[in-house]
Amino acid sequence: QVQFAESGGGLVQPGGSLELSCTASGSIFTISGMAWFRRAPGKQREWVATSSKTTKYRESVTGGFTISRDNAKNMVCLQMNNLKAEDTAVYYCQALNKRGELMGVWGQGTQVTVSS
Repeated sequence: QVQFAESGGGLVQPGGSLELSCTASGSIFTISGMAWFRRAPGKQREWVATSSKTTKYRESVTGGFTISRDNAKNMVCLQMNNLKAEDTAVYYCQALNKRGELMGVWGQGTQVTVSS
């Protein structure tokens, strides 16, 4: 299995920026892609972005968020710019196998709060 340690969250004002980081450990040799998810208060967890053969973003974050990977360090980052109140959530990372299936154990995530 793959485990994750997310970091970088915090409190930021609307329009501000944050960069999240995630380090994967365990069966990392089986990882084909990595992704970010988030869970807002009272809502289900939702997909945010994926980095595999291509990068993909949910529509609401396109243009503001950038996902990047450092394979040598088994890390994935999420640069978040122009944050909005609706981006407030706990952010989690995940790994994908060659079939695009999630393959890791959900970590504790990192809290992002966008508020003035």
